[in-house]
Parts: sequence; C-alpha cells; structure tokens
Amino acid sequence: MNPKTIKWIIFVIVLSAIVLSVYFVSLDRGSFRDGVFVTTAAFLTLFIMSFLYKDNPYYKFAEHLFVGVSAAYWMTMGFWGTMVPNLVAKLWPGSVRGVLPALADKDPSLWFLIPLFLGIVLLMRLSPKGGWISRWALAFIVGTTAGLNLIRYLRSDFIQQVNNTILPLVDKTEAGISFWGSFSNIFIFVGVLCGLVYFFFSKEHKGFFGGAARIGILVLMLTFGAGFGYTVMARISLLAGRMTYLFGDWLGLIK
Repeated sequence: MNPKTIKWIIFVIVLSAIVLSVYFVSLDRGSFRDGVFVTTAAFLTLFIMSFLYKDNPYYKFAEHLFVGVSAAYWMTMGFWGTMVPNLVAKLWPGSVRGVLPALADKDPSLWFLIPLFLGIVLLMRLSPKGGWISRWALAFIVGTTAGLNLIRYLRSDFIQQVNNTILPLVDKTEAGISFWGSFSNIFIFVGVLCGLVYFFFSKEHKGFFGGAARIGILVLMLTFGAGFGYTVMARISLLAGRMTYLFGDWLGLIK
C-alpha cells in the first residue's frame, strides 16, 4: 500500500470520527451548534498533540488556523481598541459617533496628525527604495518608549528589589524574636550578597571570596530551578485543563 493511499485512509477515518462526534455530542447536549463547537475544539486539541508523534498535516492545519485566527483577532482588537479611540476619534470625532458616542462631541485635535504621519512613514518599510524613511519613525518610537519605560523599570525592577533586600537581620515581633523570620531575612541578605559577589569578576574567585561566589552559584541555581519548576507547573496546569476538556466536556467520562 503506497503512502498516498494510507494518507487518504487516515483522512477518511478522521473525517468519519469528526462526523460521528458531532452527531453523538449533539444528541447528548441537545444542540447541533454545541456539538460542532465541542467537537471542533476537541479535534484541534488532538491535532496539536499529534506533533508529539511526528510532524503531520493535521498539526500544520491546526497550527496555521491558530496563528491566522490569533493574528486576525489581535489586529481587530488593535484597530478598534487603539487606532479608533486614540487616532480616528481625536482627528475626526464625528466619524465615531455610532461606535464611541462619548468621544463624538469633542473638538478635533490636530496634534494627532504627528502620530498619523509617523504611522504612514513606518509603512514605507514595505517600499524597496523608500525603506530608509521608516528609520526616523522607528527611532522616534524606540527612543520615546525607552525613555518612558526607564523610570518604571527602575522603580519596579531595581529600587523595589533593593528595598525588599534591606531587611532587619533580627525579626522582632510582639512575642519576641522570630527565629524563622530572622533566618529568612539572613538567608535573603546572604544570598543576594553572594549572588552579587559571583558577578564581580575584577577579583579572582579564591579563598573567602571564592567561597562566597560558590554560594552565589547555588543561590542562582535554586532561583533558576524554582523559576523552571514554576513554568513547568504552569504548562502542566494547561495540559490538565485540556485533558479535563477532552475526557469531560467531549467524551463525558468525567462528571
């Protein structure tokens, strides 16, 4: 049996399974629409999981469908959630009366011609000869974004982290000295200090300095391991959700 015939047999089996699934799920739920939606979601999940075996046309179909729908969705959200209220409504308020009536009675603001011009200039990137013009708009966007986010990042990722590290080594409570609180504060202080020592390359890591650097490596490994474990648990929770959907909502084996 040649590979083309095998592919057609698999296609017929999958199509038959989809039709039967729609039929039985519709009978169980009493709605043909629910049967179609539940079956479609279930088989798209199975198509994505089929990549664990090997790359195949069903996986590619589900992948392309997901990417296409996601791109269309976010483009629509970006247009109606960003461009219309922040550009069209500012320049031509009357044109959005049916969509955003709260902004329709405001006066036009010609200042928004500047971002409109920059947006048009960005599209020059599609032109082979005029692509260099888009660099000016791109440089303006990158520069302003970096400047606006600098203070926010300093506050959240630097100053706030420094404040969280400045802790009393002895944790005093109303009942007295808390052993575990003091141990936690000392551990954080020593761990942060040793982690910084590890990244200090101007001095050779020998003796006491080298021991502190090795402790810093252990702290970093614990941090990376905890972060990786948290990521894996998040993915496992997604897998558990899909398994619950397949065996519960679709097959009805989990009540």
